[in-house]
Amino acid sequence: MIRALTVSVAFACACLAPPAAAQVGPWQRTETRQSCGSFSALRTPFFGDLHIHTTYSGDAILLDTRAKPADTYVHAKGGPLGLPPFDVNGMATRTAQLRRPLDFAAATDHAEGFGEVDICQTPGLAGYDSSECQGVRSLKGNAVPLFPPDSRFLALLVPYAISVDPMRFSWCGTDGVECLNHASLVWQDIQDAAEAHYDRTAACAFTTFVAYEWSATPGGRNLHRNVIFRNAVVPALPTSYMEEHTAEGLRAAIRQDCIDGLPGCDALAIPHNPNASVGLMFAPTNDDGSPLTAANARARAAMEPLVEMMQHKGSSECRPGIGTTDERCGFESLNRLTLFSLTDTNAAFSPQSYVRTGFLEGLAQRELLGVNPFQMGFIGSTDTHNGTAGDVNEVDWQGHLGTTDATPPFMLNRIPPGGIETNPGGLAVLWAEENSRDALFAAMRRREAYATSGTRPIVRVFAGRYPQAMCNDPEFVRTGYRRGVPMGGELGPTNSRRSPRFAILASSDPGDPGVPGTPLERVQMVKGWIDAAGQTHEKVFDVAGGDTDGAVDPLTCARSGTGHAQLCTVWRDPEFDASQRAFYYARVLENPTCRWSARLCNDLGVDCSNPGSVPPEYVRCCDTVYARTIQERAWTSPQWYEPEGIARLSAYIRNADDPARGTLSLRARAGAATPMPDLATTDFSVSIQDDDQIYSAVVPAGTLQAMPGGGWELLDDSGAVGGLRRLVIRRAGGGLAIDLRTVTLDLSAADPVEHMVEVRFAAGDWAATHVRLWTTRGGRLETH
Repeated sequence: MIRALTVSVAFACACLAPPAAAQVGPWQRTETRQSCGSFSALRTPFFGDLHIHTTYSGDAILLDTRAKPADTYVHAKGGPLGLPPFDVNGMATRTAQLRRPLDFAAATDHAEGFGEVDICQTPGLAGYDSSECQGVRSLKGNAVPLFPPDSRFLALLVPYAISVDPMRFSWCGTDGVECLNHASLVWQDIQDAAEAHYDRTAACAFTTFVAYEWSATPGGRNLHRNVIFRNAVVPALPTSYMEEHTAEGLRAAIRQDCIDGLPGCDALAIPHNPNASVGLMFAPTNDDGSPLTAANARARAAMEPLVEMMQHKGSSECRPGIGTTDERCGFESLNRLTLFSLTDTNAAFSPQSYVRTGFLEGLAQRELLGVNPFQMGFIGSTDTHNGTAGDVNEVDWQGHLGTTDATPPFMLNRIPPGGIETNPGGLAVLWAEENSRDALFAAMRRREAYATSGTRPIVRVFAGRYPQAMCNDPEFVRTGYRRGVPMGGELGPTNSRRSPRFAILASSDPGDPGVPGTPLERVQMVKGWIDAAGQTHEKVFDVAGGDTDGAVDPLTCARSGTGHAQLCTVWRDPEFDASQRAFYYARVLENPTCRWSARLCNDLGVDCSNPGSVPPEYVRCCDTVYARTIQERAWTSPQWYEPEGIARLSAYIRNADDPARGTLSLRARAGAATPMPDLATTDFSVSIQDDDQIYSAVVPAGTLQAMPGGGWELLDDSGAVGGLRRLVIRRAGGGLAIDLRTVTLDLSAADPVEHMVEVRFAAGDWAATHVRLWTTRGGRLETH
């Protein structure tokens, strides 16, 4: 039965700041900054945009975008930003300003052409008088239609993004040295802007990330990734499509030039617009067409924990009629195979251009390889080319494509890559302890994130062992973390053979100043799974709310009816099979509102009831193919059910009297599908960590003794191996049981405050992670 209850406790109750000394996140502090005064162990939702283009992007400069990264950060914090066209005195004729500032942002300019863009605008430099640079300057700000593409536009686009063998212009010099030298100046300005606008004070009001976009579009097929760096330690230059022609090459370069090769550097990559990848983004192959190996899948999963679900070129969830019958996923669809095509025949689209099908393929690859290459979470962003970070309000939106958007005929026509098919884009929401780079980056890496289509509902989803009445629990969030995993997490057969319980709490967006928020209509749970025969399936369940009388008049945009300010439910999968690998994500739908295009058509006085009065340039105002109303929404990162995962874990660390003389006791149960490792030939490892390594041990192959009747044990009062006094691994209750105790050890890294702790086991091809909120009681740090 669907339960929709009101939870009396506000989200803010989980955000009380503990004393400064108690600020412990499950991540290491990698930079020098003041501690955030608003730290919360139970985490806070932060809203941002991780896909923003400024004048440093070659396509943005053609649109006469003049905002630099510093300008976009001012805008993200609530300041005004001038938009093209500009008058003869260089003054903007339009202005954009957010009604609500963002919490974080990243300028992600196309790395391809950093130096070239700079050279083409600087008289006296080699290349300034080239035909290509002259073409840039002649196009700039002239609102030249991008489809069919102007030959001057193609002269820039083809060699730098669309060619399968990209190469720099000859005037860039030997090995491109002249263009790379100027690219380093642009890269430095990007870093300087991020540093200047990053709030390192205790207020933690705004966070920036040094970032860029790798923009491979071979043959027009979109394979783009946004590369986000954790802190200010970054490579001397970004890796662009010019240097690495494949996503595999990009990932290898990031590892070599940053993660492994530059102390203090860390980064991740976020794919976007799989809807324009012609099936390549989620293809179960390497870039050369060869089948994925476990190592390939592991490298991708480690580097790409998120995918951009929503941006101004459409939603990438799924497409009705292409591998799914889910009509509600036809939201803000891009009806083109590629960004610059006009194909709209449904049969031409590939299911593997969409996230849900990609995730189903990931389950199949997990069965085949033992690794899921597509175990990802969700974010939204804008992909604005105006520098207007977070400009997503349907009421205010003026487009994301510079000069071209200054004219309603362009915005209301079907002209790739803009026009009536585009939308304001979405937002990224990260659940983190504080608004700092380390905390937000950790949230991205663990996938505790969700995407919105632009509004700001607050959504939490936990999966685990919960009471059916949890919606009445004033400690809803604390219980969620203590007894299960949040969005993005992995879990095993927590409730034995029964379904885990999903505790879902969604609150409506209160709205922007002057633009009231919209009530919620319903919450749905989307499930994907793979059966014993290797066939993948999907199903959408309505779990809270339902049909309301909420409505909107598309001719006036006046709203009527009711909805829900908050929806809460505890849901159990009625079709759960403990042996089947699966993912679950929540989709939260608001009541209908007017789409931006309907608002513009209304403002222009278009009267579709009198077709003869409609100007030719506005005929698509009356085309029923283009929705006049929409349902804004949020998609939460999935929880991933693993039959081999940790089902139960109880543990405590006792070190109250002397932190350097502590003991650890731990018992865990993994699912029945977990193989019994051959520890005569395989190492066994266990690690426990928060922001530090609390405990770690590797038991070499052959160290444990085989037990009569099966299983392995180590009994050693000396603790010679990893401080272990006892380690027993055996079958019990249909699963794999692990019993671990240590001798007295230095466990002073175990902070004696309530915080998140990760436990990880590994043996051969099996690995499992358990992340829960540990609390303090009676001189112990312990699980629930």
